[in-house]
Amino acid sequence: MMGDIWMTLLGVLVTTLLAFVTGMFYMGASRKITARVQNRVGPPIYQNFLDLIKLQAKDTAIHHGWMQLLGPAFLMVSAVGSLMFIPVLNKGLFFENFTADGDIIFLLYLMVFGSLGMALGAGQTGNPNSAIGVTRGLTQMVGFEIPWVMAIVALILQYHTTNIAEILEAQHRSGVWSMFANPYAFIAALLAAFGMFRYSPFDIVGAPAELASGPVSENGGKFLGTMMSSHAVFAFVKLVLYVDLFMGGADNLVELVIKTFGLYLIPLTYGMVNPRYRTEQAVRYFYGWPTLFGIIAILYAVFY
Repeated sequence: MMGDIWMTLLGVLVTTLLAFVTGMFYMGASRKITARVQNRVGPPIYQNFLDLIKLQAKDTAIHHGWMQLLGPAFLMVSAVGSLMFIPVLNKGLFFENFTADGDIIFLLYLMVFGSLGMALGAGQTGNPNSAIGVTRGLTQMVGFEIPWVMAIVALILQYHTTNIAEILEAQHRSGVWSMFANPYAFIAALLAAFGMFRYSPFDIVGAPAELASGPVSENGGKFLGTMMSSHAVFAFVKLVLYVDLFMGGADNLVELVIKTFGLYLIPLTYGMVNPRYRTEQAVRYFYGWPTLFGIIAILYAVFY
């Protein structure tokens, strides 16, 4: 029993380290790829690690209250907590964590927890750029959560379970990935992912040219470094969740990297050719085709 506990704790540490390193490299790759598309050299792929070291070495004197200090912590707790309930590998010795109890509905609430906590922290700073960024972020969240949840509901109806591990097992038994078993759910979830990753044209929350990075305006040094780390982990969490729900998971780390990075390139490349939307345009987008595909996905799961 004690050995199992230590093995689980080791798995938690290894999984968190894997998520952090992979997410940071993906973010670095996005900067490099974007630069090459724009005919620039761009920073090295490991630049985010150098930036993080620099940020962690800085002292921060700004203090607007405990909620502002807890905002980045909410993000990190939400990211790591969500990771613990997602199967990283189908049969991974160090990557099982608490996936036997992984429930999609619980996970949906946990993933929103960090954004709401960060919104409260940014709101306490009193910076108008932070308040505007938070308002934009919550409004956009209301938009993309609708098709995203519809896609999840379609899978729940189709597989008659809310357990991620059981959805994975059902895909293996049938030999058909969910993206082919219910392509409408996959399309709805993929279109919703554009807002979840917040690349252009859905980068209305930070919008550096307009809002001085929005919610992070009053956060620097270690706080900004913590938020960067949490964003890296969260990117990995979202990608692995998509792979598990729609692409049959991954049997090894090489397959996991290929699938997750392939998915990551879709919102990244879409953002390279689209200017930033206004808030109402972003919400109107999610209430259009993504929601329509979500409705069709639910009807397909019920009647097919």
